[in-house]
Amino acid sequence: MSFCLGLTGSIGMGKSTTAKIFADLGCEVWDADAAVHRLYGQGGGAVTPISAVFPDAVVNGIVSRDILKRIISERPDALKEIERIVHPLVAQDRAGFRKTSSADILVFDIPLLFENGGNSAMDAVAVVSVSEELQEIRVMQRGTMTQDQFLHIKSMQMPDAEKRARADYVIITDTQDHARQQVQDIITEIRSIIDNA
Repeated sequence: MSFCLGLTGSIGMGKSTTAKIFADLGCEVWDADAAVHRLYGQGGGAVTPISAVFPDAVVNGIVSRDILKRIISERPDALKEIERIVHPLVAQDRAGFRKTSSADILVFDIPLLFENGGNSAMDAVAVVSVSEELQEIRVMQRGTMTQDQFLHIKSMQMPDAEKRARADYVIITDTQDHARQQVQDIITEIRSIIDNA
């Protein structure tokens, strides 16, 4: 039996970098965003059901995230429809990963883990965190969104303090070296839990 660790954190907190550290240190990582990309890609499981409801959103056999965003901004009920289609497919992808993975620690990189109640399926949860100032600097440096868009996304996510309070582990990602040391400590602790189970 593998130990299932949920990895989450708000936008710009360093989740993707931390997931990569877990992978580098021998854990197998399942990435929710990557699963959605697979489902939206050529031949992906979401293409046909989304084209049935939002035909404009599929271009050359691929679901366009940009067009979906536009549809959602024009029709507030559209997001619920998309989630109704995509969430079960993502859950299926995650279950497949669980079944075929052999590592002792499986890490599930899920941005909205607490918001969607996914934490209940995990043995433990790690939250990545930094100061609000550094969070905003990181997101703005990406150059992919305005400050208003960033604040909107942030407002839809559970506050960082609440996530930290609910987590089994908190990883401060102020520097890569600091994050790596904390990840190493978590892996060591989990392996001792597995050995004593």
